Amino acid sequence: MLVPRVWSSVRQGLSRGLSRNVGGWASGEGRKVDIAGIYPPVTTPFTATAEVDYGKLEENLHKLGTFPFKGFVVQGSNGEFPFLTSSERLEMVSRVRQAVPKEKLLIAGSGCECEAIMSRTLEMAEATQATVEMTASMAQVGADAVMVVTPCYYRGRMSSAALIHHYTKVADLSPIPVVLYSVPANTGLDLPVDAVVTLSQHPNIVGIKDSAGDVTRIGLIVHKTRKQDFQVLAGSAGFLLASYALGAVGGVCALANVLGAQVCQLEQLCLTGQWEDAQKLQHRLIEPNTAVTRRFGIPGLKKTMDWLGYYGGPCRAPLQELSPAEEEALRMDFTNNGWL
Repeated sequence: MLVPRVWSSVRQGLSRGLSRNVGGWASGEGRKVDIAGIYPPVTTPFTATAEVDYGKLEENLHKLGTFPFKGFVVQGSNGEFPFLTSSERLEMVSRVRQAVPKEKLLIAGSGCECEAIMSRTLEMAEATQATVEMTASMAQVGADAVMVVTPCYYRGRMSSAALIHHYTKVADLSPIPVVLYSVPANTGLDLPVDAVVTLSQHPNIVGIKDSAGDVTRIGLIVHKTRKQDFQVLAGSAGFLLASYALGAVGGVCALANVLGAQVCQLEQLCLTGQWEDAQKLQHRLIEPNTAVTRRFGIPGLKKTMDWLGYYGGPCRAPLQELSPAEEEALRMDFTNNGWL
């Protein structure tokens, strides 16, 4: 495993000050990285004994590689990152980087909630420092950018000021660009719009993935950051058309793991102004999207992957497989819209 060596070198790098290595990102030389496009948030395949199955990961990536995605998101919510060790998270990113073409943007989830940092000695790290170190490690194993979820365990104290401090510290020390990540369904915490606006001015923060599902919020973020080099990604295929209409530039969509061609088609219809056709397609994606996100979550997504020629497999406990009734309801959401 590569992790002990990586964490050791990362700690040494951080002690020397990684902010000196941000270079063009922090100094404002040229345009920030362009994150516009569609990304599937890659799932983590497990064996029957709950070990990460890297062979199945490569098989899935080979099949997903046939679609015109901008890149891949690894270790986001659909990657079950809270249930993985630090070493598994880094190995996942490393394996994806090796498996996909270099021109595909690889965005790695590096957010941490007070987790044990793998180094010469195990210690409990404060969340910001843990995220700083995980971010540096993700860069070392091949990530082009990182996506940082809001710290939320002490959500009652996560004011705009606290969140701005957190993200600024991470971005200051990150050797690669940072994408903000707001997913209140999982964290119980929205990244406030005023905080997003302030953070959009940071030269190493390039955009946000917003999964709240509030298109008025997405429109407001686009409007208020319009003078910055800052891009907005929709966090779900269910409101992708509306997000494009309001100025978003793409999406990180769980549904793209199973209906990749259709999500990319919706992107192209929006970009070329074919709004009537886009609307028809969007309507047929809403129920399936809800099924593999809010309704049945990752177990639903993985079950659908099994049906559509990918390896979904089991989730890691405590997530449980669907009941027979849930599985039938999931199947109907796809069948009724013509996808099964």
